[in-house]
Formats: sequence, structure tokens, C-alpha cells
Amino acid sequence: MIHHLEVAVGGIRVVKKDNQIYSVSPIFVLPEHQGKGGAQKVFTMVEQIYDDAKSWKLGTILQEKGNCYLYEKIGYKNMGATKVINDKITMVFYGNHL
Repeated sequence: MIHHLEVAVGGIRVVKKDNQIYSVSPIFVLPEHQGKGGAQKVFTMVEQIYDDAKSWKLGTILQEKGNCYLYEKIGYKNMGATKVINDKITMVFYGNHL
């Protein structure tokens, strides 16, 4: 759960995939709390909690430009792989090697 002033404003799920490889799926922040730096802080906190991680992976919707911008801003790299779900949704995958 992601909190701001003791109020739940979003959530994040971290999954250990393989030896020291973690995945974020999903992360979400309520619209009225987006764009305020909260997700960046959560990623910093999660990476500190799971300090044994060698790399992180996540997927997002390519058409959600704000998500892609956030992940690239905090250092995640587009892995170049995509998966078309339908004519409106394409998944894109990011990784961050520490």
C-alpha cells in the first residue's frame, strides 16, 4: 500500500522472480495523487528494501505515455520487447540493472 499523510493513495506489488531478479507488477497511484513524485519515492524505498536485487523488471502499457516517462526517468531501460494485446493496448517491458 502507498500512503500519503496516512491515507492509502496507491499500491505496489513486488515479486521475486529468480535469483536476485525482482518484478514490479502492478504499481498504481490514484489519479489525484499522480505527478507529485510519490511513485519515484516508492521505487527508491522498494529498491532499498530489496537491496539484494541485481535487476528489476516490469511491464506497462505503451499507450500510457506517463508510465513510460516515469520508468525511463527513474533509470529503467526499454528492453525492446512488446506484446500486442489488442488494437488499443501494447505491452512494453522495462528493466533496471543495478
